[in-house]
Amino acid sequence: MSLLQRLRRHRERRAIERRAIPDALWQLTLARYPFLARLPCDDRIELRRLCSLFLDSKEFSGAGGLQVTDDMALAVAAQACLPVLRIGLDWYDGFVGIVMHPDEVWVPREFTDDDGIVHNYDETLTGEAVEGGPLMLAWADVRDAGESAEFAYNVVIHEFAHVIDMRDGEADGVPPLPDAASRARWIATIEGEYQRFCDWVDDDIDTVLDPYGADALEEFFAVGSEAFFVSAAALKAEQPALYALFAGFYQQDPAGLGA
Repeated sequence: MSLLQRLRRHRERRAIERRAIPDALWQLTLARYPFLARLPCDDRIELRRLCSLFLDSKEFSGAGGLQVTDDMALAVAAQACLPVLRIGLDWYDGFVGIVMHPDEVWVPREFTDDDGIVHNYDETLTGEAVEGGPLMLAWADVRDAGESAEFAYNVVIHEFAHVIDMRDGEADGVPPLPDAASRARWIATIEGEYQRFCDWVDDDIDTVLDPYGADALEEFFAVGSEAFFVSAAALKAEQPALYALFAGFYQQDPAGLGA
């Protein structure tokens, strides 16, 4: 083992000691989120380790009078670490801050149309990820993720999928991949699946994925990632090629766990 590897292991041990997760709190978190509880024992152990490292490296702050407690921070960490369970926490190195609101927030927006006219409007957000952070989450949606999994909805996974997507500096539905051939295969598959999904949405066909995924390819990736982890069997049945793409990237097979 190299000196650098030894130093890294030492730092990780110290971080895990600093942010050790009490057994009772860990068991409560698993009980709240069945899609975490059904992970195999070894995966739950690794998830817990990643959560300690995540909590040691991120800074939580509350907005709108919200006080972020240990169990709230762990709820975020456990769901955020699920997508990187096999690919590593380094995917989240590009930001530190996480801002928690009690509920959804209204954010003023504006856009200029093709005629040069500026339009102002308010957008309702339950989460938002921007390059470099901070990342925003609505606690009400984080808290209720165990129940909303029935609808393939998970705001934490959605926003952290955007973080993964932006790892190469751009949110475009194409995360960093090991080589040009892998990137070409990814683009061919996800663009085909995206077009199929958009056609279903246009035809008012009920889908596993939230229709919001039709807004843009980057939203399709984020919405698809939500479903992959919390409604995997349904996604695999409806869009098997998309499921296989995500299984290869995330190196997980949640449908095999009865998800």
